[in-house]
Amino acid sequence: MNDQHEADQHEAEQHEAAELDELDELDELEDDEDFDEDEFDEDFGALPPPAAPVFGTGDVPDGYRSGFACFVGRPNVGKSTLTNALVGQKIVITSDKPQTTRTVVRGIVHRPDGQLVLVDTPGLHRPRTLLGERLNDLVKTTWAEVDVVAVCFPADEKIGPGDKFLVNELAKVRRTTKIAVATKTDLVTAERIGEHLLDIAELGRETGTDWAEIVPVSSVGGDQIDLLGDLLVGLMPEGPPLYPDGDLTDAPEEILAAELIREAALDGVRDELPHSIAVVVEEMGLREGRPDDKPLLDIHANLYVERDSQKGIVIGRKGARLREVGTAARKQIEALLGTPVYLDLHVKIAKDWQRDPRQLRKLGF
Repeated sequence: MNDQHEADQHEAEQHEAAELDELDELDELEDDEDFDEDEFDEDFGALPPPAAPVFGTGDVPDGYRSGFACFVGRPNVGKSTLTNALVGQKIVITSDKPQTTRTVVRGIVHRPDGQLVLVDTPGLHRPRTLLGERLNDLVKTTWAEVDVVAVCFPADEKIGPGDKFLVNELAKVRRTTKIAVATKTDLVTAERIGEHLLDIAELGRETGTDWAEIVPVSSVGGDQIDLLGDLLVGLMPEGPPLYPDGDLTDAPEEILAAELIREAALDGVRDELPHSIAVVVEEMGLREGRPDDKPLLDIHANLYVERDSQKGIVIGRKGARLREVGTAARKQIEALLGTPVYLDLHVKIAKDWQRDPRQLRKLGF
């Protein structure tokens, strides 16, 4: 990293340190006069349902296929990791904490024979808050709008009541093709994989679900990822590409940056904290006056939590944890966007935002 970039980041860290002195001055979202609700809803609201412009067919070969596939499953079954593996680059955050995916991020897989648009959704779960109810509604809406729904069942866990509930709900969506994916096969023996595949087939019979395919994969090891891609493309309708060649996602860069910041903030915190963290990128743009060969992307973002105690956890002792979050997030954003980043983070409180319709709307849910 060049000296100028290090100097810029040092400036950001000094700014963060100054913010720590204001820990006792709690900022509440509802009292923030600078918060433009209309502007927020336009720029940072939830992504629209699957839809895309169709580009010119050009040299598209006969039999070319394109369409949407959706990965669903209980929380933390490997949906986001699987999306990243198929796309070939990280576009969706991953975490060992469940229920971390909150937006429908679309990853785009380009192949000579077709284009596959992957929709990554939150995990279907028993909701305890208004946020949870809205995330579940988002999942069910997506099921009816895609060409194929792929249900993920981790091989290191037995089929349980949560899986049966999910598949029973999915069975109500009649016209969507359904496949089953046994994930995390790298964590178990071949014998266990065989048992797991039989259990998945039996679950299909019990719920009246006709699996078009049942395929075991390992996103970490790369096992059968290409095969899964082949199967999914084969189930898509014939048609031209939906997105330009080279696009890996249609999620705005602000959304991707916010998700990577939230991923860094989730790492290593208490179990109850991940569901209380929301991130909003307030400003993002290239710094003016920089030479073309030394660009610098300025990102100013707020991390919202629900309580004073959570704010202290995110900031850490003397700001150590917030600096770690900033460093980790900056590296991920730079890797994704290919541009040096100056990242300015602030922690604010939006009391009980998961249960407050007004707060949820302002945070894009």
